[in-house]
Amino acid sequence: MNETHKMTLLAIAKRTVAAVIAGKPVPKGGCDDAVLNEPRGCFVTLKNGDELRGCIGQFEAEKPLCQMVAQMAVSSARHDPRFTHDRITAAELPELFIEISALTPMQKTDDPMSLRLGIDGIYITDGVRSGCFLPQVADETGWDTEEFLGYCCTHKAGLPWDAWKKKGVEVYLFSAEVFGAPWDQIRVES
Repeated sequence: MNETHKMTLLAIAKRTVAAVIAGKPVPKGGCDDAVLNEPRGCFVTLKNGDELRGCIGQFEAEKPLCQMVAQMAVSSARHDPRFTHDRITAAELPELFIEISALTPMQKTDDPMSLRLGIDGIYITDGVRSGCFLPQVADETGWDTEEFLGYCCTHKAGLPWDAWKKKGVEVYLFSAEVFGAPWDQIRVES
């Protein structure tokens, strides 16, 4: 994606979050660009300073990327269960940073230690429980490969630390094109 594509997606996310917080109808999030109409999974992350305020995504693309961004922006702003009792407010909007992670398809791996920190994200599942970390989590935390896998098991999937080594537990790798901007630097056309 080029910078125009990225700014278009950020504008879609901003317009969507603003509408959700104001209780207005959510814009459709469609666009005419062929690149942005390719089906891709994505995550939309909302932060206020260093504080996470919402992060929801979907690995499988059931819609074009521009529509997936709008859908995940709604979910991040209003439906992240971690913030049920502390939702984003209208007064907080100017302080938000919007980050989008446009995903590649997941690939199952038999060698989880082959993941490239800061490049690959992980999805770990035992069939019932699952958890994921986006690639940028490794950079943000400074974890090594084993910590990245272990914390995903314990903190995200509710599994034992070394579950990723066990038979029956599947580990998938994916990468992401990650970009973002502060609220006030995202231009939204009327």
